[in-house]
This record gives sequence, C-alpha cells and structure tokens, in this order.
Amino acid sequence: MNDRPNDLLRIRPELKKTKQFLSMGTEERFQNETLRPILKLQNPLFISVFRNYIEKRKGVFYDLSVPKKLAYIEMGLIKDQKFRNSVKGMILGQFTVKEYQTYASNSSALNKRMMNMTIERIKDQVQLFEKPKELMVVNR
Repeated sequence: MNDRPNDLLRIRPELKKTKQFLSMGTEERFQNETLRPILKLQNPLFISVFRNYIEKRKGVFYDLSVPKKLAYIEMGLIKDQKFRNSVKGMILGQFTVKEYQTYASNSSALNKRMMNMTIERIKDQVQLFEKPKELMVVNR
C-alpha cells in the first residue's frame, strides 16, 4: 500500500517555535504547518543547489561584498526563472496531495511566501558560501 502522505509528514522536522491561532488565515497556517517544516528539511539540498548555482556562473559571487552577496541570492531566486522553478519544485515535491490542493487554490500568494522564506533562509547562511580552497590563490 502507498503511504506517501504519512511518509512525507513523518520525515519532516517538528518546529517548536511555530504557534497556531484560530484567527490565522489559510496562507499563514499553510506557511507554518507545511512550508516551514519542508524548508527546514530541504535546507541541506538548498545549500548544495545554491553552491552549484554559484559555480555555474563562474564563481563571481565569491568576490562580492556581503551586501552584494545578499542581493545576488535574492536576484537569483527572483529573476532567474529556471533556478526559481527548480527550487520551487524541490518544495512542491514534498507536498502531500491534500497540501498540493491547498497550494493550488492560492498558488500565487503561496509562491511569494515560499520564495521569500527560501531567500531569507539562504541569506541567513551566506557564510556557508565561501570560496573553495582549491579556487583560492596563494600569494607568496
């Protein structure tokens, strides 16, 4: 028997900070119950994917100042439609059918939340994207 919905829910990390209120809107509830755990689960993949994104663009990112690195992260996930869709697929692939139906009924607003949360998550970890040692030139 296919137990995909329960398997997906079982592997998600439990978030202790998130509070639920009756007054919450559908989007906020979806964000807290579905998106936040999925983003936390997928974080190592997002880090790896963004590293690859940097490398495919000739490592320009490594020579930027921190504010410009943050802008680069944001622009990559906003302007690069192919990259954005790839990241969005990594998130959508973790939805149960029921969650997907909720998402589909308001995908535009939820896409905006999803991408903003992903951008902030990657920005908060910008220190992980240092120039690989093999690319550093040693001055002697």
